[in-house]
Amino acid sequence: MTSILTNNSAMAALQTLRGITSNLQQTQSHVSSGLRIAKASDNAAYWSIATSMKSDNGAIGAVTDALGLGAAKVDTASTAVTSAIDIVGQIKNKLATAMEGSVDKKSVQGEIGQLQQQLQSVAQSASFNGENWVMAQNGGSASVVSSFIRGTNGTVSVSTTAYKFDSSSVGNVLFGTTAAGSLDTASGILGTKNTTVNASVFSLDISKMTSGQISSALNMVQTALNSMTSMGSKLGSISSRISLQTSFASSLSDSIQSGVGKLVDANMEQESSKLSALQTQQQLAIQSLSIANSSNQSILSLFRG
Repeated sequence: MTSILTNNSAMAALQTLRGITSNLQQTQSHVSSGLRIAKASDNAAYWSIATSMKSDNGAIGAVTDALGLGAAKVDTASTAVTSAIDIVGQIKNKLATAMEGSVDKKSVQGEIGQLQQQLQSVAQSASFNGENWVMAQNGGSASVVSSFIRGTNGTVSVSTTAYKFDSSSVGNVLFGTTAAGSLDTASGILGTKNTTVNASVFSLDISKMTSGQISSALNMVQTALNSMTSMGSKLGSISSRISLQTSFASSLSDSIQSGVGKLVDANMEQESSKLSALQTQQQLAIQSLSIANSSNQSILSLFRG
């Protein structure tokens, strides 16, 4: 039976066309965005995981920036310590020269005095972003970001590495500071007086010293060099950890990005092939609907005289 009110063929063709059009729109969205899962309705579980991991990746990026800032602080301090070691080494050489009785000690002291002033300049210049790790008050501390941690219970935290300042003669700062933050030339590795010599590396004056006193001063300078070497090692270990953590953070970020991609990225080869097939199906469905709609036209021939 043919009815002019109900065209079952046209309705079937239209339903098919709607399904194809919906699939085509979805595929076109995948192709244009590059995402298989772009919103929660696409796949709530995968979308939730991907969103959380993208947030973590952003935090890791921020931690990486903080690691770079920490590395700059430590590297600035390390550079200052290396320079100070070189200068104190020159002072040591001057003292060895002054051991010779015929040497003019006042002239040697003039050279030592210039080196001592350079030590102060090095310490005061070793500041990065307002922090100076080679010139600090005893008992104070500084810290650098070392890692980003997501706990198994979903909590997140950022860990730091602390560096506590010790302004004694065997501590980890070249000079101490006063409560007001100004340089204290009577503390630190270079400022603390040696009781035997009654002077520090910074205040040492050999103008009127005997050979025996200069020999004691030489031992005092060597002790300071040992302390600075130890200080440099501590800074080096922190720098090494920061470097390792930076490398790990970079690899972790890449791994997370790759993992998120596997969850939500569209397979472009597959989507391209699917898009071509759906476009062909859409054309055929439109043609089928057109044929179904034209079938009612044959009824008119029944009423022609």
